[in-house]
Amino acid sequence: MRPLILALSLLASLATAAAAQAPGWMRAAWPETDFSRVSIDLAEVISGGPPRDGIPALTNPAFIAVAAEARLADREPVLSLEIGDVARAYPIRYLMWHEIANDTVAGVPVAVTFCPLCNSAVAFDRRVAGETLEFGVSGLLRHSDMIMYDRQGFSWWQQFTGEAIVGAATGQRLTALPSLMESWAAFRDRNPNGRVMDEPSGWRRSYGRNPYEGYDSGSWPFLYQGETPPHGVAPLARVLRVGARAWPLSRIAEAGGLTEAGVRITWTPGQASALDAARIGDGREVGDITVTDAATGAPVVHEVVFAFAFHAFHPDGAWMLGQ
Repeated sequence: MRPLILALSLLASLATAAAAQAPGWMRAAWPETDFSRVSIDLAEVISGGPPRDGIPALTNPAFIAVAAEARLADREPVLSLEIGDVARAYPIRYLMWHEIANDTVAGVPVAVTFCPLCNSAVAFDRRVAGETLEFGVSGLLRHSDMIMYDRQGFSWWQQFTGEAIVGAATGQRLTALPSLMESWAAFRDRNPNGRVMDEPSGWRRSYGRNPYEGYDSGSWPFLYQGETPPHGVAPLARVLRVGARAWPLSRIAEAGGLTEAGVRITWTPGQASALDAARIGDGREVGDITVTDAATGAPVVHEVVFAFAFHAFHPDGAWMLGQ
C-alpha cells in the first residue's frame, strides 16, 4: 500500500502546484474552472484580446438549401461535414467571426470550429464521457491557437488537438470527424441537395470581409512565442496535417496529389485563401485537398494548417518533404 499512498500524495502535490501557478487574473476571470486539474504550463496561456464570449460562438445555427444561397463566391472556403446522407457547409465568412458552431448533424452533436490564427478547421463530436457539451470561445490562446471552453463544467479545450487541458475534464479528448475545407463551388456541385449555414442574425459583423487581411503573407504569427518550424519551412506556410505528419501544401499542389504513409492525397485548384485579400472570395489560390485511406478509400481526418501550429503541437512530428 505504501507505493500507492506515495503516488497519490505525489499526484495531490502536483495538483496543488498546478493550482498555485494559476495567476490571479485567470482565477478572477474563470471562478468556475477547477485549476487543480491542469495538463499544461499555464504560462503558455495568454489573452487574445477579446474576453470570454467576446467572440460569440453559435448554437443551433440556421441553414438554407444550397440552391437558395446567392451570397457566396465560388472560390470562398467552407468547412463541409457529411454524416450519413446529411451534407452541410459552414462558410468560413461566418466562422471567421464566431469560430465555433454548436450543431447537430444526422443526430450527432458536433462542434464545427475554425481558428483563423492557425488556419485550423476541425469538426468534433461534442459527446464526452456520456455528456453532450456546448462550447464557447474563451478569448484565450495557447501557441496562437484558440482555447475553447465547455459551458457545462468550464474546462478549457485546445482547439487544435481537441484535448481538455484545464479543469475537471482535463485529459479527455474530443473525437475529430472527417470534414473538408473546400470551395463553395466544390461543395455545391457535389451536394446539390445539401444545406449551407445561413448568415447569422442579430450580430453586427462584416461577413465576407477578412479582418486578418494579408495575415498569411506575413513572416510571423500573431501573438506566437514558440519555435520556428524545422527544415526551413516558413511559419505561415500551409501544411496538410494527418495525425502527427505534415506535408507542405506547395509540394502537394506541384504534384497534383500523393500517395504516402497509407493515405491518398488529392489537390485541385479553386479555393481562395480566407486570410489573404480584404474580401475572402478574392484571396489567392490555395486549392482543395482531400485525404482518403489508400487501402479502403474511406475519408481520413485531416486539416490544412499553418506550419508553426503543427510544430507547436507536434514538436516531434514527421515532416513529409519528399527528400
